[in-house]
Amino acid sequence: MKIVTLGEIMLRLTPSGYDRFVQTASFEAHYGGAEANVAAALANWGEDALFVSKVPDHEIGQAAVDALRAVGVDTRGVLRGGERLGIYYAERGADRRASKVIYDRANSAFALSRAEEYDWDKIFAGADWFHITGITPALGKNAEEVALSACKAAKARGVTVSCDVNYRSKLWDKEHAAKTLEKLLGYADVCIVNENQAQELFGAPEEGTAAYMAEKFGFACIALTYRRTIDALHNKIWSELFMDGQSVQSPVYSMEMIDRIGGGDAFAAGLIYALGHKYGLQKAAGFAEAVSCLKHSIPGDVCLCSLEEARSLAENEGNAKVSR
Repeated sequence: MKIVTLGEIMLRLTPSGYDRFVQTASFEAHYGGAEANVAAALANWGEDALFVSKVPDHEIGQAAVDALRAVGVDTRGVLRGGERLGIYYAERGADRRASKVIYDRANSAFALSRAEEYDWDKIFAGADWFHITGITPALGKNAEEVALSACKAAKARGVTVSCDVNYRSKLWDKEHAAKTLEKLLGYADVCIVNENQAQELFGAPEEGTAAYMAEKFGFACIALTYRRTIDALHNKIWSELFMDGQSVQSPVYSMEMIDRIGGGDAFAAGLIYALGHKYGLQKAAGFAEAVSCLKHSIPGDVCLCSLEEARSLAENEGNAKVSR
């Protein structure tokens, strides 16, 4: 299966340990971004994953590309040019102190790229699936046009389109997000959204949220994700899949988290893999949620669990014993 993802890859800087921004003397560096994380997870499982973006033509841009190449992502869709790579700072939370993200991504190479720079015929040649998130059009007018152009091109070529709503209030307001995302979701076959965003952005009711969204946008499949925060290190997660009038729920996972970031992207990768490989609805829900759970145990943005680990957990065999 060939999967294409499009979005921004960034440099993530995280204070050492549980230091606060104002006290740290050093930062851990990782590269990631929603769509890049999805491509990386799928490539790690042996899928043909092409990432499309634009990075500056200097060593930092190359380092971001190299991070994707290291896990097998096809980076031939990454353009070079522009002045800077986007950055975000991520402070780890602890106990009742929440994690915090500060963005420094304005005027990045990708955010200023233009739709006409991308060769959609070449990008979607042989593609089976296209994935994008709501973060991409939130980066500005140019990025919004790139996102819509990509969705139109994928749909015109018969490629399955998935969209993770992924609303970020620090990037845009709800009114702008809702209007833009409604356009984007009009091209989607598969949608991933959490319960609150479905209700706040698209007017979904508290009961029957998935069915409402499926009917409103004509999705073949919709995934509703749920998270209950106990404290900064302990969460519960689960999901609901709705397809052809049938609804199923994944297992509920209680986690002590090593890294809070990237769990949703891991879920998206797991769902794409499961649906692309014709898993039944219940099996798909279990696999995608297991991948998300495992990601929370892995530092950095990318889920580097194996297929065997995800399948074992999904089949209730994952017991965290030492594998000898």
